[in-house]
Amino acid sequence: LVHGLLCPARLLLNLTMAAFRPRRFPARLRRTFSTTKAENLDALIVGAGFAGMYQLHKLRSLGMKAQVVDTAKEVGGTWYWNRYPGARCDIRSMDYSYTFDPQLDEDWQWSEKYASQPEILAYAKHVADKYDLRRDIRFETRLEGADFDGTAGRWVARTECGDRISAQHLIMASGSLSAPKEVDIPGVEAFEGESYWTSRWPDHPVDFKGKRVGIVGTGSSGIQSIPVIAEQCDHLTVFQRTPAYVLPAFNGPLSKDYKDSLKARRELLWKSQAALPSLPLGDSALEVSKEERDAVYERGWEAGGLEGILGAYKDLLVSPESNDTAAQFVYEKIRATVHDPEVAEALIPESYPFGTKRPCLGHGYYEAYNRDNVRLHDLRKDPFARVVEDGVFTESGEHVPLDAIVYATGFDALTGAVCRVNVRGIDGVGINDKWRDGPLNYLGLTVSGFPNFYMITGPGSPSVLANMLPAIEQHVEYVADLVEHMRATGAQVVMPTEAAEKEWTEMNTAIGNMTLFPKANSWYMGANIPGKPRMILPFMGGFKAYIDSCDAVTANGYKGFVFGYSGEEIEAELVAQARSS
Repeated sequence: LVHGLLCPARLLLNLTMAAFRPRRFPARLRRTFSTTKAENLDALIVGAGFAGMYQLHKLRSLGMKAQVVDTAKEVGGTWYWNRYPGARCDIRSMDYSYTFDPQLDEDWQWSEKYASQPEILAYAKHVADKYDLRRDIRFETRLEGADFDGTAGRWVARTECGDRISAQHLIMASGSLSAPKEVDIPGVEAFEGESYWTSRWPDHPVDFKGKRVGIVGTGSSGIQSIPVIAEQCDHLTVFQRTPAYVLPAFNGPLSKDYKDSLKARRELLWKSQAALPSLPLGDSALEVSKEERDAVYERGWEAGGLEGILGAYKDLLVSPESNDTAAQFVYEKIRATVHDPEVAEALIPESYPFGTKRPCLGHGYYEAYNRDNVRLHDLRKDPFARVVEDGVFTESGEHVPLDAIVYATGFDALTGAVCRVNVRGIDGVGINDKWRDGPLNYLGLTVSGFPNFYMITGPGSPSVLANMLPAIEQHVEYVADLVEHMRATGAQVVMPTEAAEKEWTEMNTAIGNMTLFPKANSWYMGANIPGKPRMILPFMGGFKAYIDSCDAVTANGYKGFVFGYSGEEIEAELVAQARSS
């Protein structure tokens, strides 16, 4: 994604990785738990989305006893819960697919360029059926907490219903965008009409016919919902705080030529910086004339999708001047689409650089504001005062009567799902305490002080800045390879050194500070959650550079990790080595 950073990013990576050394690890234990009545597993996986399903399949193939727990009633993860009107993926369906088994591509045919939520959920169910995954998934089960038992070198997990599970490995496949953000508007509970959250939409049809609806939030979920709800309801009021950059999808059926391009697209996907089969057209937007540059942007706009403009030039996310050329192009598209000039100006996102908050794909989004039954309320000019029984009041004293309110208010991204489980590592230190000043991690996969604990698409990994399915596959396979290495060498536990996670986190911050991302108050920076440390959360060096970094760690004997080999040594030595490395 950040092509212009590859050279400095690789330099930082090389300098940093050279300092890491693999160590054997120790053993001191203070907190023990009786596990005689607990279910015993090789691995406990939290989350039955695409990450958890593939992790289960992969560990099974290694002969391991693994189990998944999930609060949902079915597989799908995000795509089980996010079933709001208009929900669909913003990555092309053929690219948002597993690659580990070519037979899946033969078995499954996507119907659209950008798949809808029902079709993606059907795909997830198909995968679960094909590999008989459900027999090792406990649905409607919430993990309340997990403690590392240093004496046994195992995790003891507790479910909300009181069951205990003992597992050597604990894998958080709970999703980057799965922990809903709390609504911070006074009086939400006072509303007597219908309230809905896009992050937890009901599993039955919702009828907005004849109703006055308000929708709070214009992130991806709101942008997808607004055109669909506008067609159904009597009147829709959109409450917008920060406008978004919305690029057109121009969705439609998949052509035969497009389907035939799958093999070539897959080859590009693993070599790219965002796990997308596209390459930038030029080094700098400033090296060409305005006419040539606008022609490139126009082709990207007409092609539909995120990468056509965002990936047009390598320096769009590092040079303010280059970035502004793309931003101004989008501004003019908004003005040309929205009929009311005042509304158009309110929709223009001038307060942050293009691409530094999550850019969104629109399906008639800007056109929805040309409807007579849609009104935009700018919360920057007139914020909420409170929600009342029959609607909302704003600070100006305006009363907006409503029959239903839809909250599209986003997520506690990347860390939220992990932190909401009471995970306690060595010496009983909780993950929330460990991450009080920000999520220290190594490779975005592991955390010092938490042996045999892994995160799939967690903080410090490319995750939300890459196509999620290839990112998931790479993470799952890396964890599986690490576990296989442990089995082959007799190691019982593994975790990164404190130096390794510190260097990895600092390196990612340094790369991120070369970009324009810190100029936006985005969830990429943790800025949408009050009290959350403001820091760069996803890995900023690009998907290919990340893969190269992980491969370098493996090739050098798992540099940056320490291993423990016997029950009597498991913790003290491990801690000593992790802190001294």
